[in-house]
Amino acid sequence: MFGVLRNQQADPFCRSCNSFVNTLTAAIENLVKLKTLHHDEIRNLPGELSRLFADAKSGIATLIATLKQPENPVGQKKAGNCKLPEGVCFTKSSLAILQKV
Repeated sequence: MFGVLRNQQADPFCRSCNSFVNTLTAAIENLVKLKTLHHDEIRNLPGELSRLFADAKSGIATLIATLKQPENPVGQKKAGNCKLPEGVCFTKSSLAILQKV
């Protein structure tokens, strides 16, 4: 999820889209929830998984700190700026996949 958000923030339309902002907010909330509900399991992750989790957590925190979120994000599909097919959004689809796992 972090990789998708990091890449899509470089897109001038995506980063100012309400779907991007909503997905980033949901990712943050889910990360906090995960840390709260599974604190012991996270603490006992094997080395490589522990490192990946720490990298993702750090990356999302950095993204939040550096991302200039628009005050009034606009749905880029409705504005006619997003050329992806109807119902397709990289950030929303990535979050949906992650939530199903």
